[in-house]
Amino acid sequence: MITCYVHYELNPRKVAEFEHYARLWIPLVEKFGGQHHGYFLPHESTNDLALALFSFPSLAAYEQYRKDSMKDEDCQKAFAYAEETQCIRRYDRQFLRPVLK
Repeated sequence: MITCYVHYELNPRKVAEFEHYARLWIPLVEKFGGQHHGYFLPHESTNDLALALFSFPSLAAYEQYRKDSMKDEDCQKAFAYAEETQCIRRYDRQFLRPVLK
């Protein structure tokens, strides 16, 4: 299993727009075989930070999701929404592996 950790720098005036974007992506990741662990938005912290965690069975499965998402109409609409609203300033992606019992 591989878990993708995404660190977002948000436009602090567009957190509501980012929350909408996040809600779009949760079912999309699951549509392509991933397990979404949620988005985490600013609360009592820095107002331009958000995180997301989602897992795929393997790095190969994640890479297939990335390829397929580039051709998927709903994914393209989600990408376009973020671009139109400019709710994301930048993001970084890290890949982690879980330590299980």
